[in-house]
Amino acid sequence: MSIRFDVVEVPIPQGTNVIIGQAHFIKTVEDLYEAIATSVPGAKFGIAFCEASGKRLIRHEANDEELRKLAVEVCGKIAAGHVFVIYLRNAWPINVLNAIKNVQEVVRIFAATANPLKVIVAEVEPERRGVIGVVDGHSPLGVETDADREERKRFLREVVRYKL
Repeated sequence: MSIRFDVVEVPIPQGTNVIIGQAHFIKTVEDLYEAIATSVPGAKFGIAFCEASGKRLIRHEANDEELRKLAVEVCGKIAAGHVFVIYLRNAWPINVLNAIKNVQEVVRIFAATANPLKVIVAEVEPERRGVIGVVDGHSPLGVETDADREERKRFLREVVRYKL
């Protein structure tokens, strides 16, 4: 058996985050929709899910058409069974990740980011693909200094207000 690898670049528009994961059932898109909508009512999002059996369709739901189209496009490029792609605006992944992880069909999360993202896919035979991993962002340039630590703390307290 041979394995062919593919690297899929994931576009991430300004002000948008993407979450890529794996799930296992036809109702995944509806349950993911509910998880996001009830976690952050003002969030805008698009979801796509690669069905792995039966009709093998890319299932999709959204409350934002641009984000729906992006999610469907990226799912089509990844083309691996049971993979889902969520594009998210007006919320951070941290706001929805626990709800997404608690969706019964969700098996794993590969990435949740606004950084440059590539998905590494392995094809083991025609029409049989799986996600091997992701490349999220860039390599570190150094170790944070005291000033960097203060900047991080200021960001968490003053910009995103996640700390007291």
